[in-house]
Formats: sequence, structure tokens, C-alpha cells
Amino acid sequence: MPTHTRIRMFNTKETYPNQTLDNDLCQAVRAGNTVYVRGQVGTDFEGNLVGLGDPGAQTEQAMKNVKQLLEEAGSDMSHVVKTTTYITDPRFREAVYKETGKWFKGVFPISTGLVVQALAQPEWLMEIDIIAVIPDDEA
Repeated sequence: MPTHTRIRMFNTKETYPNQTLDNDLCQAVRAGNTVYVRGQVGTDFEGNLVGLGDPGAQTEQAMKNVKQLLEEAGSDMSHVVKTTTYITDPRFREAVYKETGKWFKGVFPISTGLVVQALAQPEWLMEIDIIAVIPDDEA
């Protein structure tokens, strides 16, 4: 029996066609009752950027991705325990955190926020990765 389940496997050749990468990754991993969600940005699962220049819109798309991935893994937003949010400009903080706050109302995860010089693609203004659990009665 495998120790973990990989969700939405992909190769970076498709994700980053402007680069010469060839890495096998996945969007989320379920290991026991823990779910690790890869950093999500304002890009849908077909690779289309939502909200060019708009950190709030990019965050909304990233959170839609997180919700879908958690559900595919057998969890949901109410079981998020840790978030790490990266923004490329401190002025984006309010727009990004207002949006994530809508999704985590009543959840109370621990959170780390970082301002970084850049993300993997120049049009990405924010990225969020998530750790969640699956309750024992659902695992």
C-alpha cells in the first residue's frame, strides 16, 4: 500500500513552456491524514492567468485552486492548519489578506507571510501554500 497519494501530477514542460524545465511534480500530496498543497498562484488548472496586475483577483483564483485540491484529497478548507503566503510587493498585503480572510473565516490557521523579490513567473504577484488535515473519522 502506498504511503501517500499524489494529486494532479504534471510535468513542468507544460507549466513553464518559456523555460527548459522537465520536472515531474504534483499539485497536492495526501500523506496519512495530512494534505500538502503546492504553492498556488492566480493561474487556473489549464494554465490561464486570472487577474493580470491584480493581486486580489490572483488570490481569489489561488484560493479556488486550494479548495478544489483539498476536496480532491479528501479534506476541505475548514481543515487548513498552516498557510504560507508570498507577495512580491508589501502594498499587495491588504488585497491578498482580505481575500484569504474570506476563505479562512472561522478556521484560524497559523500563517506565515513573506515579501519576496519575485516568484517563478514575473506576472505572478502572490503565491500561497497550504497544509491541511483529514479528520480521523474521514481518513
